[in-house]
Amino acid sequence: MQQFDVLIIGSGLAGLSLALRTATDKKVCLVSKRSINDTASDWAQGGIAAVLNDEDSIDAHIQDTLIAGGGLCDIAVTKMVAAQAKKAVEWLIEQGVGFTREQDNSAYHLTREGGHSHRRIIHAADATGHAVQITLSEKVKQHPNITVMENHIAVDLITTRKFSNTKIESTDNNACLGAYVLDNSTGNVVTIAAQNTILATGGAGKVYLYTTNPDVSTGDGIAMAWRAGCRVANMEFIQFHPTCLFHPHAKSFLISEAVRGEGGLLKLADGTRFMPEHDIREELAPRDVVARAIDFEMKKRGLDCVYLDISHQPLNFIEEHFPNIYKRCLELGIDISKTPIPVVPAAHYTCGGVMTDDKGRTDIENLYAIGETACTGLHGANRLASNSLLECLVFGESAAKDILSQASTATTQLPSWDESRVTDADEEVLITHTWDELRRFMWNYVGIVRTDKRLSRALHRIHMLRNEVYEFYSNFKVSNDLIELRNLLQVAELIVESAISRKESRGLHYSKDHPSTEMDPIPTVLEPSNYYSLLDRGDGGRDQQ
Repeated sequence: MQQFDVLIIGSGLAGLSLALRTATDKKVCLVSKRSINDTASDWAQGGIAAVLNDEDSIDAHIQDTLIAGGGLCDIAVTKMVAAQAKKAVEWLIEQGVGFTREQDNSAYHLTREGGHSHRRIIHAADATGHAVQITLSEKVKQHPNITVMENHIAVDLITTRKFSNTKIESTDNNACLGAYVLDNSTGNVVTIAAQNTILATGGAGKVYLYTTNPDVSTGDGIAMAWRAGCRVANMEFIQFHPTCLFHPHAKSFLISEAVRGEGGLLKLADGTRFMPEHDIREELAPRDVVARAIDFEMKKRGLDCVYLDISHQPLNFIEEHFPNIYKRCLELGIDISKTPIPVVPAAHYTCGGVMTDDKGRTDIENLYAIGETACTGLHGANRLASNSLLECLVFGESAAKDILSQASTATTQLPSWDESRVTDADEEVLITHTWDELRRFMWNYVGIVRTDKRLSRALHRIHMLRNEVYEFYSNFKVSNDLIELRNLLQVAELIVESAISRKESRGLHYSKDHPSTEMDPIPTVLEPSNYYSLLDRGDGGRDQQ
């Protein structure tokens, strides 16, 4: 058993920023499923929303966030995040992140994205996430108080309630004691004990067939927290980014929101614009509006894609503002300075997640959730563009402060992972087949536009698949793919059940059977104690099966 003061599962911006802030006084372990930089944060293009000039105001940022959130944002949390945005950006600058400046170098260049009333997006060209990720990960790897475990995936959390019948003393309050973590290089499961455990595993975009997310985005933190007994909220609100590059050789390549912010126009193949017919804000409408408009036009006309045109801007402007997008498209034979970009919507961001307070604390003692894994109340029914990296920073700091305020305590000796009753899998075709089937029916039945019948079909399919996966998990040694599939099935169930329970259309959840919006918005909260989980909630180790 390995022991640390702080165990952070996930190496994106949320995990990195919290690691650096807590390592001043704590012994920290950072677990990364693949390499430390293989994260959704590294893929983020647009930037970070913050009020950085006198023409803008914190009140305007708050108002834009509330409007995009469709009435479900937590106002107190929204105010807190907007007020701390400037300080969060300044912290990144202190760490050495090189944001793009104006041509005269007088100030940082601020761009505008859909749903924002002002230019307030600070960015590093069109690869902001990469600039932030590389800067912070280098600091983390060099820090003497931080142990980085790459190529490790968390299997499950270890809690007092799960081991109430063992030598571990159980209390009325369920507390997290650490986690079981699979070393992918050896196939061994490591037991890690920690005073505080933080879930920073990102979202669940890979539950869908088409996504802008990296392969690691399999909802691990949400599924583990749910199985441990945490509430989850607003899982029906999956944000589909309107503009993912449509090309057979371009897997999950995002065309940044900032392209529309800098004048990009959405068009049909014949050059006709269509956004003016859907919303008065046209191309600068929030993402849910634009994604539904594109979905409508594609289905109405039987199209494979629509087009985003920035070719009216000068070549030097495109190369300066969108160097990576320009380069990638050119490699695929698309010169965006001369021709429009073929685009389609794709699953992009999980607005719901593990319920937390304003310090990132979950329902379980000593367990935190930050970043896309969490549901803090900031995003409501639809996340405002470039509020995601901001949320990682603000809650990374608030959680770190709470952790640093605690006195150190001795860790508990935890049971080892028991594989005495399982064997090596004879074949893994079940995993690949189920993975493909799950992602396809989630795309078809639980996508941008939903119906009661589609949701019912999706839940029926999940019911059929769960028994096969549970049997496989119970009888064979765990693998990275099996853990991810188990988590994706759990997250899919939470998404579908949340969508079924919302009998209205709001934000990112649009139902043809319930097109109106209710007057009093209510968050969708699923309570584990009152809910039958499909995938063995409460199981934390093979010795408990």
